[in-house]
Amino acid sequence: MNENKYAKSFILELYRKMVTIRKFEERIKFLFLEGIMPGTIHQYQGQEACAVGVCAALKQSDIITSTHRPHGHALAKGLSIQEILDELFGKTTGCCKGKGGSMHLGSFSKGMLPAIAIVGGGVPIATGLALAFKMKKEPGVAVCFMGDGATSEGAFHEGVNMGAIWDLPVVYVVENNLYGASTPVGSVMKTKTISEKAAAYGIPGITIDGNDVLKVYEAALQSVTRARNGFGPTLLELKTYRITGHSRRDPALYQPEEEKRKALENEPIKRFEQYILERKDINKFDLETIQSDVDNEIEIAVKTAQLMPDPKPEDALEDIFVEKI
Repeated sequence: MNENKYAKSFILELYRKMVTIRKFEERIKFLFLEGIMPGTIHQYQGQEACAVGVCAALKQSDIITSTHRPHGHALAKGLSIQEILDELFGKTTGCCKGKGGSMHLGSFSKGMLPAIAIVGGGVPIATGLALAFKMKKEPGVAVCFMGDGATSEGAFHEGVNMGAIWDLPVVYVVENNLYGASTPVGSVMKTKTISEKAAAYGIPGITIDGNDVLKVYEAALQSVTRARNGFGPTLLELKTYRITGHSRRDPALYQPEEEKRKALENEPIKRFEQYILERKDINKFDLETIQSDVDNEIEIAVKTAQLMPDPKPEDALEDIFVEKI
């Protein structure tokens, strides 16, 4: 790869976001295990290149939908560490005023619909968002993040079919981490790749290495540009791996040890570091500085979040209805 193809600032920003997601997830893992943070979590370790690569191809006005595993998507789309941590602690200063929690966080102002925990539930909603963009003649694109399990849901067929027949500005992004919870993806479909399913809808289907952030960015940019120019959806399959349990209580014993070992060797941050250090304009100190900055930001945010106000009982009566515009 031509090392001058991308500017130093762009490469370091991708790296910062990937490291932020990894360190954020590792920090809150222990906050939950120590009983400091309430609720439950589904974490994103190992899939960082997917969220970061895709969101780097988007504009502020574009909107994403997410899943029960939304922290990485939120950080990649521009939500701050602080507002997400406040949300996870259930504070009124959280991105959803403490009412969404881990599986329902988001921010309309930053282009992320509050996450949808129902498997496949985001597909028809993202399609609807894209239809709204088209009807309003706005240049926005909707991006629907989903896991491999979502592609076996009826909502997937309905949503993708509508997006296809109406040539809507939507990109369906499948983060194929090889497991739907604990079920191997190969046991629930006959095709070799998920992207082959696109043929049924007459739209492009692309499968790429989801652990290569630059490949993800390039494929996402191609798909988003196609959608923005009125040529309809793309089904983008990102082959990746979840190097953590399905949820915080899952020891992931169903993942073979050899498979996990290879996944750790192939994980996206380590791979991106190798590429970065081959460049002549970035050195190890640059990366270590980013890591240190992220650690400090997270620790400050953790302490700050715990001091923020809790909701009052009467707050449950607010944000129920939307005033008609």
